[in-house]
Amino acid sequence: MSKERARRRAARDAEREKLAAERARREARAARRRELRGRLTAVLAKPLPKPVRVARQGGYLARRRRTQNAVMAVLWFLIQALAWVLLDTWMARLAVFGVSILLIPVLVTVFFDRRS
Repeated sequence: MSKERARRRAARDAEREKLAAERARREARAARRRELRGRLTAVLAKPLPKPVRVARQGGYLARRRRTQNAVMAVLWFLIQALAWVLLDTWMARLAVFGVSILLIPVLVTVFFDRRS
């Protein structure tokens, strides 16, 4: 009789351990899912930045400044193209590039002086 009770107790303990292991496995899986879901919702919950439309100023002064900047850019580009075509050495082309970069503020001040 004692052996029979020990055998049944061992079977009950084995069944309990099996159920506990299964429950631990399910809880670990659920915890991993919760953690993953938490990370995903944290990433997805951040609001996306809305595109900002920058309105261009449309006044007379802004229009004049855009025109002046465009004129200076076209002149600079033409000078670079002429230097590329007319000059043979790279040093001369680089010298024209450097001088033209340094002269842009001077030319803007001389031709488009905004104080007067």
